[in-house]
Amino acid sequence: MGMDRDISLDLLEQVNQALNLNTPLRIQGSNSKAMLGRPIGGEIINTRNHRGIVSYDPTELVLTARAGTPLVEIEAALFEAGQMLPCEPPHLGAGATLGGMVAAGLSGPRRPWAGSVRDYVLGTRVITGHGKLLRFGGEVMKNVAGYDVSRLMAGSFGCLGVLTEVSLKVLPRPRQCLSLRLPMDRHHAVAELAEWGQQPLPISAACHDGDALYLRLEGGEGSVQSARQRLGGDELDSRFWGDLREQRLAFFQGPEPLWRVSVPLAAGELDLPGRQLIDWGGAQRWLKSTAPARQIREQAAKAGGHVTGYATGEDSSAPLPAGLLRYHRALKQQLDPQGVFNPGRLYPDL
Repeated sequence: MGMDRDISLDLLEQVNQALNLNTPLRIQGSNSKAMLGRPIGGEIINTRNHRGIVSYDPTELVLTARAGTPLVEIEAALFEAGQMLPCEPPHLGAGATLGGMVAAGLSGPRRPWAGSVRDYVLGTRVITGHGKLLRFGGEVMKNVAGYDVSRLMAGSFGCLGVLTEVSLKVLPRPRQCLSLRLPMDRHHAVAELAEWGQQPLPISAACHDGDALYLRLEGGEGSVQSARQRLGGDELDSRFWGDLREQRLAFFQGPEPLWRVSVPLAAGELDLPGRQLIDWGGAQRWLKSTAPARQIREQAAKAGGHVTGYATGEDSSAPLPAGLLRYHRALKQQLDPQGVFNPGRLYPDL
């Protein structure tokens, strides 16, 4: 225990040094999400050595681990106990860490049915821009003091502080899992998904690649089998969903920039240039396109959504509306008044 305490103190010391010298810090785990956000400079502060599961009680459905812990280690411990991270966070690299998972806030195919990373964060330990190691939230759902600050760390891309420890709510793995492929066009698929969304079907993933609709059914044996009979289609290897989550499908190959378009579920078909893959039952569209960022943003905004660029080689974040920017600035001012943590990674003026 003494050794890992020293590592969190080392991180704290590095932050205090940066504050004294007013040096920007670039927070890094395995760097597997480097293609997201804006490129930034600064001295690297690395969390990878601050690793290991601190506590895990399967009966309580709570796991606490240090920020540098590899996701594969966490997933292996959960698998052994018949449990899982319900939001299926993408690794996008061999050494993906727990801290990076929370900071990026990315969720996999189960997201619309199970919730996001943010929904499963119970508590955190964070080194703030005041040079203090603070605990927010706790290890149980009913401990709400500071709970929202912990949830704000999800998707903050390190601009609010250095995560050193995270407590997560976990869930049992479903008793049965079955995947299907149903050949149909995109228009038909979008209509079917909208209709099925109103019914008690045990769908936990839905994707369309241009030729067919792919579905995952999860739950009790009875409900999965009756849905299987009702929906038809051919059985599919469930590894498909891991390949989708990790962007290993053929769709993701090729030189065109990759964009993630997040839209309301009922957005229908999007008039976007390039190749499209529908994910999250319609709420997330992957786009491989050489079209200008402005054109893609305009079309997404028209559908009530927004866009994120994956290694597009330009500023991929759309400008924030003035009201939202004011909240972001106020929060940054509270937790990182000197602006040393990942300045500009999320938005140019943060």
